[in-house]
Amino acid sequence: MSVAKSGDTVKVHYTGKLADGTEFDSSVGAEPLEFDLGAGQVIEGFENAIIGMKESESKTVVIPVDQAYGPINEDYVLKAPRDKMPPDLDPFVGLQLLMPVPNSEPVPVTVTEFNDEEVTLDANHPLAGKELTFELELVGILSM
Repeated sequence: MSVAKSGDTVKVHYTGKLADGTEFDSSVGAEPLEFDLGAGQVIEGFENAIIGMKESESKTVVIPVDQAYGPINEDYVLKAPRDKMPPDLDPFVGLQLLMPVPNSEPVPVTVTEFNDEEVTLDANHPLAGKELTFELELVGILSM
């Protein structure tokens, strides 16, 4: 039986959980995730966990922060004056917005704090700074 290696296209069912057991994503009950190993289409730790698996094999892996979405970068957190925000904006913690960036695509940000004077916006990935646990099942190896 062949094993998954860099260059293969694979199909994987997964369930991702945080350290406290909270599920943040899953393909179970939907189509499996299909991607090319070695192409950088998924986080490093997820990809590394699939390499060497056999079809129909299942396993659980813990992916450290540095192989997931990296540590929280404080440079990606900014405080914006409320009077520079859209007047109809009713902020709440967890609100996701797109922040315009000159000469670039808008950047997704999350409101992490707010008061009458300013709104704190975080452009870090929501899973940055977190160790992730994945339950994986290699459904298929499509090319070898």
